Amino acid sequence: MRELHQIHAHLIKTGHIQLNSASSRLLAFCATSSGGDINYAYLLFSQIPNPNLFIWNTIIRGFSQSPRPEVAISLFIDMLTTSSIQPQRLTYPSLFKAYTQMGLAHDGAQLHGRVLKLGLQTDPFIMNTIIYMYLNSGFCSEARKIFCVDNLDFDVVAWNSMIMGLAKNGEIDESRRLFDRMPLRNTVSWNSMISGYVRNMKLVEALDLFNQMQEKRIKPSEFTMVSLLNTSARLGSLKQGEWIHEYIKTNNMELNSIVITAIIDMYCKCGSIEKALEFFANSPSKGLSSWNSMILGLATNGREYQAIDLFSELEFSNFKPDDVTFIGVLTACSHAGLVEKAKMYFTLMSKKYEIMPSIKHYNCMVDALGGVGLLEEAVELIRIMPLEPDAIMWTSLLSSCRKHQNIAMAQWTSRKLIEFDPNESSGYVLMSNMFAGLGQFELAVGRRCLLKEKRIEKEIGCSSIEVNGEVHEFVSGGRLHPQAQEIYALLDDWIQSYKNDESGLL
Repeated sequence: MRELHQIHAHLIKTGHIQLNSASSRLLAFCATSSGGDINYAYLLFSQIPNPNLFIWNTIIRGFSQSPRPEVAISLFIDMLTTSSIQPQRLTYPSLFKAYTQMGLAHDGAQLHGRVLKLGLQTDPFIMNTIIYMYLNSGFCSEARKIFCVDNLDFDVVAWNSMIMGLAKNGEIDESRRLFDRMPLRNTVSWNSMISGYVRNMKLVEALDLFNQMQEKRIKPSEFTMVSLLNTSARLGSLKQGEWIHEYIKTNNMELNSIVITAIIDMYCKCGSIEKALEFFANSPSKGLSSWNSMILGLATNGREYQAIDLFSELEFSNFKPDDVTFIGVLTACSHAGLVEKAKMYFTLMSKKYEIMPSIKHYNCMVDALGGVGLLEEAVELIRIMPLEPDAIMWTSLLSSCRKHQNIAMAQWTSRKLIEFDPNESSGYVLMSNMFAGLGQFELAVGRRCLLKEKRIEKEIGCSSIEVNGEVHEFVSGGRLHPQAQEIYALLDDWIQSYKNDESGLL
């Protein structure tokens, strides 16, 4: 920008700043390039006496991409009311992008009306940005109305926007139907569909689609690989995750900090903590997110002291711990029963690093205090904290009450949890289990009956297992697995065999 300032000063001295051809080039650099300055661009714009259409479009586009997109809308209004230059076809996409960034699709709909009046509804560039605006704000039906107009021939960008937008808003099946209908797919299309499946927890479908992608010899991007690593992590599919990691290495794909973090996270969530540590140690370009993932992975895999040591190592590195880092180290303290260390880190977070504790940090502290039986102290922390307790906090405290058999506090906590969320089943289930553990079976049955009376659905348990590289999912009481009949038959044989062994011992 220093050189640009000098050029600007020279143009002012020579009077060439009055020429739109010269000033427009300066403005374009300031407003739209990565090395520019949008505020300086506005200063330049204000010094141009008669801006032409290109100059108006440039400053509007610059602000639509900036942290202040509302200025783009204000400039558009100024253009309509104070200038003899009228907006044209290339003006509108930037305005819809500004409305998208602000999340104001309802206001953008009025501009959509203007586009229709001007007869610009056949312009694919404008309609693409309108579709994206509606989808980004969750207005799927409005986007669908535009996309389904017969006389409009949308390009692959619009198809990809529809696939991504519908998946983002939970309409994953409709998203897949569009994907299957696409006349032409590019890498973004496949990436969008796979990430849509991951977002909607259709993890097996994501892996199946990736296999189809491989069969068609379509090269995935780093974005696809991160989605697939996340899929493997959530399924606990170590073999699949290892294959994806090997694929990244074999194809010399860029190992940026996002990919590195996803690989570490995958190994940790699949329980292969040694491989996670080895990869972390050998990764040259790891970012703070990679450190955070490793600390949390150690904390949740029984390596709490290593997690704390790694946090100390991070403090002496070039990185500064953030709020996620402290969730990791507080989780380690909680799991290890190191309540005094947890208190120390909780204080360090705000005093040294000026990080305001979120509800997640308070949840860690309540869990740590409750885990070692400091139930009164946990309740006091809930009372004085500046945030409202959530269901996770009340459930954590209730579990601690059950662990330490404090039935009076458990009943109080259960009432608080039910007040917070009357449809939350854990308050009833944990109290029922606690009563049963104390031999108070009538009260235990009573809690279960309350669940049925109030028609509160208990979340069904779900688990998965990887066999020969294939992930099999099971739900409690489910019989939808293709081999369910054989599995249940085998279980019955085992149970009968166990009973026979017991009777033989007697």
